[in-house]
Amino acid sequence: MVYVKKKEARPAPLPLQHLAVIMDGNGRWAEKKGWPRYFGHFRGVKSLRQMVKSCSRWGIPYLTVFAFSTENWKRSSIEVSVIMKLMSRSLTRYQQELDRNQIRLHVLGNLEELAPSVRNIFNEMVERTKNNTGLKLIVAVNYGGRQEIIQAVRAISRAVKEGQMEIDNITEDHFYSYMSSSVFPPPDLIIRTGAVSRLSNFYLWTAAYSEIYVSDVLWPDFNEAELKKALHFYTQTSRRFGAASLERK
Repeated sequence: MVYVKKKEARPAPLPLQHLAVIMDGNGRWAEKKGWPRYFGHFRGVKSLRQMVKSCSRWGIPYLTVFAFSTENWKRSSIEVSVIMKLMSRSLTRYQQELDRNQIRLHVLGNLEELAPSVRNIFNEMVERTKNNTGLKLIVAVNYGGRQEIIQAVRAISRAVKEGQMEIDNITEDHFYSYMSSSVFPPPDLIIRTGAVSRLSNFYLWTAAYSEIYVSDVLWPDFNEAELKKALHFYTQTSRRFGAASLERK
């Protein structure tokens, strides 16, 4: 008699609550076509709009898109200007669509360094959509993971200095509560397009146990079919958070 060892069942994947996306490749997409880099950002809006629609339709609660990092100011003044104008125009153009689909807008990052006209549009849309009950769309603009951690350190340092807490009582959870992203659940899955496998200063603290999917597709060509591939990748993972196994309950 031959004994066959039963294959151990894979634990069911945890539900996807928070999807985050590093939208990379706009400039390279345009350059491949012989166009100025900023042309790619115009085409990238189409991909973003499709992703927001898909996540809303599929019931994903949170979607973060990395729209502009603290390091992106190093790009040419023309490209930065185009990105800022494009963000403002898109928010204004699609505001009714956000309301119709009950999408609530959040902003993660320092808006104070943006032009007043851009900052005002972001603030107006956050206020306008605050009662919407569907997808929470988090736009990371002028955001950096290191800067977010530093801001938390400064806030905790002030609290210690003012006698509001003891240094020895600071825990990971306590520290995290001082971070601006703590109002959202940590991302379960981070998608990076453009065949680049780095976080680029994005969600450094909260990405500790995020699954990371790197797509070879440049962002302007990232469509619903590519998104489904990324979500399928997530369903095949076993998220153990450092444990040896995760049993089904």
